[in-house]
Amino acid sequence: MRKFFASAQIGPLDATADHILAYLDRPELRPGTKSTYHGHFRAYFDWLVRTGQISTNPVLQTPTPRRHKGVPRPITLAQLGAVLLAVKRRRTRMMIMLASLQGLRVHEIAKIRGQDFDFAAGVLYVTGKGGTTALLPIHEDVAAYAIAAGFAPLLGYWFESYVKPGQPVVPQAVSKAIHDAYQRVGVVATPHQMRHFYGTSLVRAGVSLRVVQELMRHQSLATTQIYTEVDEDQMRAGLALVRLPAA
Repeated sequence: MRKFFASAQIGPLDATADHILAYLDRPELRPGTKSTYHGHFRAYFDWLVRTGQISTNPVLQTPTPRRHKGVPRPITLAQLGAVLLAVKRRRTRMMIMLASLQGLRVHEIAKIRGQDFDFAAGVLYVTGKGGTTALLPIHEDVAAYAIAAGFAPLLGYWFESYVKPGQPVVPQAVSKAIHDAYQRVGVVATPHQMRHFYGTSLVRAGVSLRVVQELMRHQSLATTQIYTEVDEDQMRAGLALVRLPAA
């Protein structure tokens, strides 16, 4: 909202439908982003109406942007293998493993701490969106590398900032480290594609979508479906299970 007000050069109570439409009509915004911003605007101005600060919500005079259905974009197992083979820095390798084998988002990786892991119980505590903490099983390869590389059993932030000692790196630093690692092996990929890989790999291994939902910490199965790609072999295998009743 602060960026919107600064861009439009208006005060918090002065927005009109034209201001909102101009902000959402920027060519660099993707359809999903426009839809998300429109929802933020609606909630904010609804609050202003409820608290008596404005009389009408200007968002009601604007069309709701259509959100296109997301398409899964997982990296391939070969691409993951190539980057893990090439990466030398233990920090970057650990980040990649947390993204691809635990399905963590970059902001969750940035602030991960030794005390978030209970290796004896084999569980990881992750605080994600909305401040909600989830309990996840630790992937055996993540546990093995964390111990071998000296991350465990140390407490504190695993990825401490170089410029602010005692503080975690910013999420953008995690994104850049992972992006650069893939770029060095000739792969154009985003960290979020490893989360797609995580969900897709679970589905292809035969894990039920309901379990995948819990592992990915989605509130809705519909969101999980966006992250999970089903290939032709899976569809053929499923179709082969359908049989006509015996004559």
